[in-house]
Amino acid sequence: MADGRVAVKVWDGWIRLVHWGIVALFAFSWWSAWTYRMDWHLRSGLAMLALLLFRLAWGVLGSETARFTRFLRSPLAALRHLSHLGRREADMEVGHNAAGGWMVLAMLLLLLVQVGTGLMADDQVLTHGPLAPHVAPETSDLATAIHATNFWLILVLAGLHVLAVFAYALLKGQDLVRPMVTGVKRLPAAMAGRAPRLGSPALGAVLLAAAAVAAWWIGRLG
Repeated sequence: MADGRVAVKVWDGWIRLVHWGIVALFAFSWWSAWTYRMDWHLRSGLAMLALLLFRLAWGVLGSETARFTRFLRSPLAALRHLSHLGRREADMEVGHNAAGGWMVLAMLLLLLVQVGTGLMADDQVLTHGPLAPHVAPETSDLATAIHATNFWLILVLAGLHVLAVFAYALLKGQDLVRPMVTGVKRLPAAMAGRAPRLGSPALGAVLLAAAAVAAWWIGRLG
């Protein structure tokens, strides 16, 4: 506390698991598609589905900093926050900042589109998603096209996310990566009493297990 800052636990292990798990699975999904290992591509997509289903549930029932009602603020608040991007200042955010909250929501939506369309996709050559036999061919064709295009939108958004992390480090002097690894932020001592309520580890385990079972069941439909 010599620098007037204290360590505050802001990210639970479940949020960090989802964050880095999605990063790893997205990279693996790209690699498996690029190398035509479509069986592994399907498994990766189902694992991604499990993480996304869990994240949606945890965004309602989980830790304060994970809840959508906590970190989603008005678009005007996000714009005001971005207008101060060049101002070097201490990190005062317990969880996501106003702009980061919208980035999280946009990324989750694009990933849900990617997984959902992948479940219905059929490339007519190598493989098809587990829901493809259960939808009209026209729907499957549309899903396949969206799946291919949406991949690039995710890459663009991921690139913006990485640029934002560098911008916060260089312009504001704020490290956004370390807290997502350790779960801990160093915040001004005056904020020590504002540590967020963290969700139950047992509840997280139950929700993740339920999400995994749901993804497995969907995978069996094909």
